[in-house]
Amino acid sequence: MKMIYLTKQYKFCAAHQYWNESWTERENDEVFGEDVKVHGHNYILSITVKGNINKDSGFIVDIKKLNEIINKKVIDIFDHSQIEKDIAWFKDKQPSTENMVVFIWNEIVDRIPSNAILHCVKLRETPTIFSEYYG
Repeated sequence: MKMIYLTKQYKFCAAHQYWNESWTERENDEVFGEDVKVHGHNYILSITVKGNINKDSGFIVDIKKLNEIINKKVIDIFDHSQIEKDIAWFKDKQPSTENMVVFIWNEIVDRIPSNAILHCVKLRETPTIFSEYYG
């Protein structure tokens, strides 16, 4: 049987601020520009899983269970947060989409239901920038 890929999208809103304490204000301004100010985004999260089709259900993953996991381990944590202040994992990391997809992967990789396998975490910050992580 061929491997099937399924992507489910989620949305959340969060704020963040880029700043490196070991840099001068000028260095921070040069690298981060206006993003040294607290600002927010309407993120679009795409979770792609892969697996074989269950002959009884016709699905590769139980979407209801997947939604429960993503809501508990990702949306409830990020939504309406200031990422670098509210989420301990980011205390020593920039709240970039690059770091966010790694965090999300680590939170859900061992929790994917229905014998499906996590394939990709994609996080879109704006219409023109997103990060993807394949573990």
